[in-house]
Amino acid sequence: WRLSPWLPSTLASLPYALLQRSPLTLPFNSLGSARRVLPQLTAFLGFARFFLRDIHRRLSEFSEASDSTVFAHKGYKMKTHKASAKRFRVTGRGKIVRRRSGKQHLLAKKNNKRKLRLSKMHEVSRSDYDM
Repeated sequence: WRLSPWLPSTLASLPYALLQRSPLTLPFNSLGSARRVLPQLTAFLGFARFFLRDIHRRLSEFSEASDSTVFAHKGYKMKTHKASAKRFRVTGRGKIVRRRSGKQHLLAKKNNKRKLRLSKMHEVSRSDYDM
């Protein structure tokens, strides 16, 4: 798989054609050669468009940074609600879990099965989320 011999000379005029917004003339002498070269040219133009967009973005960031005064202002952060942080935690999948109540005292009259059930974490219902 290699590029056609005329492709580098045509691509040299590509930036000029893009700047002038004029159609790019391609020297095809047969329909077969056009069918062979067009997929290569399409792939290259897709890459060139991505590359030129990236260069444009970087240049615009540079020009914005150089000609404007930068003021140091700091965004504010939300403070953690410490009472909630001690009682709840968020799992890896985004669920909020809590401990069961009833495991602090008066444990002698509770059987082992009940105490084991109270030890496990319990998911908070979605209707109780306050977001």
